[in-house]
Amino acid sequence: MKVQELSVQTEVGHIGEILSEAQKKRGILIHALQQIQKEYNYLPREALEALAKKLDIPLVELYSTASFYKHFYFSPRGRNVLCVCMGTACHVRGAGKIVERLKEHFGIGEGETTPDMSLTLETVGCVGCCGLAPVLTINEEVVGEVGPGKLEEIIQAIKEHK
Repeated sequence: MKVQELSVQTEVGHIGEILSEAQKKRGILIHALQQIQKEYNYLPREALEALAKKLDIPLVELYSTASFYKHFYFSPRGRNVLCVCMGTACHVRGAGKIVERLKEHFGIGEGETTPDMSLTLETVGCVGCCGLAPVLTINEEVVGEVGPGKLEEIIQAIKEHK
């Protein structure tokens, strides 16, 4: 057998032998965190403790991994997550007024969730739809050209779907 053939066989054929059990467990960690967040809409401590025990990984490592990624959350989020784009085009076209109206109406600040869990309000740097400014997303659905009338429709729709 040639040296080159041996290295290919090692890389592909014996991958299960190359990875330790600890590495295999860590390999599924992100997927497991995603599944927990999908179920609860955030990462509750109790679920993380159970996962740490199941995978035999220290809880601190789970927190370290999850906190590295922006898309994991450690506190409950609303059924509707509304993100207002604060990029230059959106800012110039009134995104700040949209945020202020939402704060005023729902009684929450940026990054906060209403007590009834109907809405979490966030801001983002840029959605990438500058031609539709001002833009916001509701549960990852892009809504462009948000003026006062459209904003009131959005507020009403959120209120009705508690």
